Amino acid sequence: MSSVSLFNVTKSFGTADIIKGVDLSIRDGELVVFVGPSGCGKSTLLRMISGLEEITAGEIHLGDKRVDHLPASDRDIAMVFQSYALYPHMTVAENIGFPLKMAGWSKSDMDAKTREIGDVLQLLHLFDRTPKQLSGGQRQRVAIGRALARDPKIILLDEPLSNLDAALRVDMRMELARLHRELGATMIYVTHDQVEAMTMADRIVVLRDGIVEQVGTPLDLYLQPANRFVAGFIGSPKMNFWDARSDENGRVVMPSGLAVAMGDHVAANRSLTVGARPEHLVLCDEDNAALKGTVLAVEHLGSDTFVQLHCGIGDPSQMDVNVRLAGIVRVSIGDQLALTIADQDNWHLFDGDGIRLDPPADRVA
Repeated sequence: MSSVSLFNVTKSFGTADIIKGVDLSIRDGELVVFVGPSGCGKSTLLRMISGLEEITAGEIHLGDKRVDHLPASDRDIAMVFQSYALYPHMTVAENIGFPLKMAGWSKSDMDAKTREIGDVLQLLHLFDRTPKQLSGGQRQRVAIGRALARDPKIILLDEPLSNLDAALRVDMRMELARLHRELGATMIYVTHDQVEAMTMADRIVVLRDGIVEQVGTPLDLYLQPANRFVAGFIGSPKMNFWDARSDENGRVVMPSGLAVAMGDHVAANRSLTVGARPEHLVLCDEDNAALKGTVLAVEHLGSDTFVQLHCGIGDPSQMDVNVRLAGIVRVSIGDQLALTIADQDNWHLFDGDGIRLDPPADRVA
């Protein structure tokens, strides 16, 4: 396997800048997930690493070797696409072994390698079947097996689970994570689904409009988002935000009027945005409330109670607050609730430009 390094990589189509100077290092054996909204450039970046898309400027290195001038066939990279792209007339064994056949392997060596991969992917009992006789998850495993056949340095996966139903996606997430652990392969995985990113990645790369917003472990991004965009993108349900301000003493004044001392990093008399995740909001008495509102909707799930609260404050987009309360909480539509943020570590403060006021020093790798 190999590491991957990008140095000021850009991509333009005419006057449209798609990738805007990406610097990124992916360690040998790491599973890194590119995530972001549609059109952010994550698939384009993956295709540039693979060689299927030329870069406009910058450098791409695999290990110590610069490869951006090489065609895709010379980069020793395997790619798994959203479409399985299996040969319908071939069996599972023939599909997996096809790259080895094209590379001139002997039949005995090809059969041994194919069986080795089939054993890892738990496909041996399906070797005589054709793709039409397989489920979606089985077809995806065959596509991955074909990618693994030549022991590539890097495995690239472009939204490989998007064609599967919800239950099968959960199973395949676990399967891919297991496969990565067993193989120790360097994998780069593209998805728009932040749940996939959070559950699978060693590190996540969050992209927006061709720019890397933050790189970090799932918990890094969850607990210390570098800016408001990352804070709102990572997490489900997403983070709540409110307009606030600091008073002359640097205390954060919430919509309820509650003033909270947060530390020296908060300047006096500034406009701020406060963020809090739904599970970090807790019920409290009115005197200590950061937010007050009327219950619009309740979902009782047993382990959790989800509440939507209408606060009627400031920006209309911020009037409805999502709250995740642990266990069974007996609230009803129309109830008046008072909430605060459970712990000072769970307050997220952003300046007028949406930048975290106390950003981690290593927010970008």
